[in-house]
Formats: sequence, C-alpha cells, structure tokens
Amino acid sequence: MKSIASGTSAEDRRPSVLNRRSLLSRLGAAAMFAGMSFPQESLQARSLPSREMLNRDPDRYWTRIRSQQFLLPEWRVFLNPGSLGPMPRPVLKAVFDSLTRVAEFASDQTVRWGYETLDEERVEMAAFLKCRKEELAFTHNCTEAMSYIAAGLELKAGDEVLTTNQEHGGGTACWRLKAARAGVVLREIAIPVTPRRPDELMAPLVAAMGPKTRVISFSGLTTTTGLIMPVREICRAARERGVISVVDGAHMDGQIPVNLHELECDYFAGSPHKWLFAPPGCGLLYGRGEMLDHLWPSIVSSGWDNKEGLRGARFMMVGTNSRSTIDGMMAGLRFFKSLGEEEIYARIHHLAKYARSEAARRPYLEVVTPDDSRFYGSILSIRFKQEKLDPVWAALRAKRVYVLGGQRLRLSFHVYTRRSDIDTFFQVCDGILA
Repeated sequence: MKSIASGTSAEDRRPSVLNRRSLLSRLGAAAMFAGMSFPQESLQARSLPSREMLNRDPDRYWTRIRSQQFLLPEWRVFLNPGSLGPMPRPVLKAVFDSLTRVAEFASDQTVRWGYETLDEERVEMAAFLKCRKEELAFTHNCTEAMSYIAAGLELKAGDEVLTTNQEHGGGTACWRLKAARAGVVLREIAIPVTPRRPDELMAPLVAAMGPKTRVISFSGLTTTTGLIMPVREICRAARERGVISVVDGAHMDGQIPVNLHELECDYFAGSPHKWLFAPPGCGLLYGRGEMLDHLWPSIVSSGWDNKEGLRGARFMMVGTNSRSTIDGMMAGLRFFKSLGEEEIYARIHHLAKYARSEAARRPYLEVVTPDDSRFYGSILSIRFKQEKLDPVWAALRAKRVYVLGGQRLRLSFHVYTRRSDIDTFFQVCDGILA
C-alpha cells in the first residue's frame, strides 16, 4: 500500500511536513536564529470548547478541537491515523518539557526510563485498559511487544502457531523468525474480508486448532480492513483447547473500548501512537495473570530474572531510554480522557459510517467494509474498480490529501478529521473517475 501524500510505497514513510522527529529541532533552530527562546506558548493547549457546543453542533466542536489542540495545518486533509497519528499540543509540550528536564539536570533524579518500573504510569495505563499494573509493561512499539511474546515463549520444533491472512507484518515476522530458528510450524488461516456474521471470523480459526496447536496469534482489529474480531470468543475457545492466545491490538487501544480482563487473552500488544495521541516510540505489552512469568525477556539488564518483585516491569529493564516518550504517552492518555472516551468512540465511528455511506454511492468503488457497523470502528476499506490510478494519486497529492492505499484503500479517522476532509477526498476521486 502506498502513502499517497508522499508517493512512496512504504506505509511508514511521511512527508517532511509531518515529520515529527525533526519538529522540535526545527522549531528550536528557528527560535535560535530568531534570537528568542523556544515558543512554548504555541504548545499550550487552549481550553476545551463547552459540552453545550458538542451537543448543539458536534462538527463545529470537533473542528475547534482540531484547530486549537493540534498543529495540523488548515490545508492538510489527514486520513491516516491508522499509521501514525498527530500529537496534540499537550503531548508535544510534555515531550519538550521532559527533554528540557534532561538537558537541565536541575533534579538529582535521573530522568529516563529503561531501569525504572514506572509504577505510577503503569497504574494509570492499567486502569484505562482494565488490567493490573503487574500485568503491564511499556515497550517502544507494538512490533517490539509482539516480538517479546514470540521470542519469549518456549516452543519446540513441530509446535504449531496459527495466524490469519489479514495480519500486519509486525505481527507475523516475529513468528516467521520463530519458525526459522526453532522449527515451529506457522499456519495462516484465511478469514473473510467482508463477513456477514461474527462466527464467520471465528469458525475458521477454531476449526484449525488441532493437537499440535500451541499458539493462536491474531489482530483484534485488522490493520488492512479494520475488521473488529470476536476476540473474547476466540480467546475463550483457545483456552478451552489449551492454546495460548496472542492479540495484536495495535489498532484497538483508543479506537474502540478495551477491557483486557474481559477479552480473556493471554497476551496483548498495543500501539498508543495511533489512536491514543502518543508520540512515536512507545508501545504496550500485557500478559494475563502469571503469563508474563512464562516469557523469557529478549533484552535484559539487571532485574530481568526478578519475577516475584518486578513482574511485568522485567520487560522494561532494557537500558537507558528517553523518558520523553513515556511522558508524552501519559499526556496523550490524559488528553484522550479529557475529551471523553465515549465521546471519542462515538465521533470517530460516526465519521467512518458517514464515509462508508459516501463510498457506497460511488459506482467506481467497491466497499470492502461490511455494512454492519458492529464490524468496524473508525477504519474504512474500499477498493477502486479501475486499475490505472496514477491520475487519482496525483490529484490527491495536489489537494494535500494524506491517505494510505493502493488498489484497495484504507481510510481512517480521528477527532481531528473534519467532515469536509472526507468530502474533499471523494470530490477529488469524483473529478477523475466519476
């Protein structure tokens, strides 16, 4: 799939205007040459609009959230938070303030992570994900968390790992490595792209579990089509058969409500930089109950073998890291909660439903996302019926529309998405294909 804004074929490439890795350095350099200090006031979050406005005019309310709380320029049509979402002002400020503390060394406490257990932060994140602090560890991203799980489980040659044909590379490469090194058998099970009933997603996976199956690893919400899987039912069926369940939840935390204990999965990997407003470089690793005790750590420092004392924090003993990513992640979580979890879920799902209805009216498009809205959150999958699409990509770039796609296109939406952004996308396509 290609990133239309940049014209590249890799999902994680970004145009320079959205390159947040260089944003602080560019702003700092600009301020230095201007002979002034870093303009921190530009990062201060404004007061949130009133809830009365949300009830009276939700489009106006969320548009104001975008203009006041985010740095997205007015001209940017951004329809790809499913890859990497923009940080709001409070998060960017938290990252900057954290880096400033490191530069100043005004405190006697070393400001970092990689040796610390970060108990307060894990308690707060665990409360959001409905699990216990001891079951949770912070990682650098979801791919790293998935690799911890695959590398850490003791599997032998001939043991079978089941996965689906709708997984992200970060959720399958770890198992392919396990297969190459340990002789584990990785079997990919086809599930429908446009199901009509949840059991159509569950049945093939349950039927595939056999006497050699040790692990089932699947996305709780698929990266390519945005399908919400029946996670609890699959995990429950796996446990009944003595099979370990691993959920790639990169698209779950922040897009749909997540209650890890109710999901009944053995392991879960999360990605806060997509839907929870976090900066790049942070992820989540969860193990149910004693399940993290059964994992061998892949990166170790002192304390890696302290199962009783550290529990999940054993997987955070990885050497010096920038605390700014953690501080930014927690600021993102707090900003998310300040907007209201249910309000966010309702808004982004509303946008997806609106976009789906607009796509269904276009004869040049095939809608891959099911009509039943229980199957999706805020990701829409559509397919162009026409093969030669270079004029479409060129027109989208000209209008500064940022999407992820190819013949099959993924559109994703967050609270900073304007209804007019969705309209612009379809108007551009109409101009070429209608």
